Amino acid sequence: MEKEVILKVEGLKKYFTIDKSSKLFKPSKAILKAVDDVTFDVYKGETLGLVGESGCGKTTLGRTIIRIYHPTEGKIIFEGQDIAFLKPKELKKYRKDMHMIFQDPYASLDPRMTVREIIEEAMVNDTSLAKDDRERRVLELLEMVGLNSDHASRFPHEFSGGQRQRVGIARSLAANPKFIVCDEPISALDVSIQAQVVNLLKDLQRKLGLTYLFIAHDLSMVQYISDRVGVMYLGKMVELADTKELYANPLHPYTQALMSAIPIPDPDHEREKRRIVIEGEVPSPIDPPKGCAFCTRCPKATKRCFEEVPPYKEIVKGRFIACHLYER
Repeated sequence: MEKEVILKVEGLKKYFTIDKSSKLFKPSKAILKAVDDVTFDVYKGETLGLVGESGCGKTTLGRTIIRIYHPTEGKIIFEGQDIAFLKPKELKKYRKDMHMIFQDPYASLDPRMTVREIIEEAMVNDTSLAKDDRERRVLELLEMVGLNSDHASRFPHEFSGGQRQRVGIARSLAANPKFIVCDEPISALDVSIQAQVVNLLKDLQRKLGLTYLFIAHDLSMVQYISDRVGVMYLGKMVELADTKELYANPLHPYTQALMSAIPIPDPDHEREKRRIVIEGEVPSPIDPPKGCAFCTRCPKATKRCFEEVPPYKEIVKGRFIACHLYER
């Protein structure tokens, strides 16, 4: 049975113009390619994990997909409609179906508003619920995320980090969305709290039929929550596959290096494990390599890698890779 695609991203680009002017030199500008020609599908009801080094474009990709950032080029097809370049009025009816959980729960919650006002604000903007119905919905959402009615009248600074993230999750659910971008929702939390939040997300997905794009650095947590995983490097998607396949047999040299860094809880196996160390600095997205984005750090790079951009394509069903080593 064919899986239903809820989101289709095609050739998506997000470039920023950087001002390099100074008092000593003439005005000049440069283009920073934060997301550069990314293509993938997200299936309804799944969790697609997204991993990669800091600065690779994961968060920018998530924010561009839900139109916090305006895309430079490409398509964002949500339930059959390309929303990439819709005007604000046209985009409004899709806003309630796509929401985001932000990385820093304290920075993303207005300190001057109570929890009730924070959650209710999303309903005022994205639903037609009456005030009484909104108040009931706030209490229902608080209970759903593991908080209680007493928390509704408190301010963000009165909560712990884990509780604030629960408030952020409740806010993201206020308008009954279908798709949520989870932008590193556990990275700002204590390790002891991270598992609780991830389990909460899994429970909510099961109860509400949600679809997630889960962005994170923690490869073990991504493995736990995701159905499929995409790997980004320097603004590009370099590999995407089923979670079990990717972790058991990574193909792209960059993915292999990432997976080799996952700690093993058995000390004997950890000592025997071969760690792949990537040498060199990540190239600047302002001046990326001419060929493969990873060619300057790849131990398997050939002359062709420095000259030609490898096509991102499906090599077996459900497995995508951008690497000259696997071209047929």
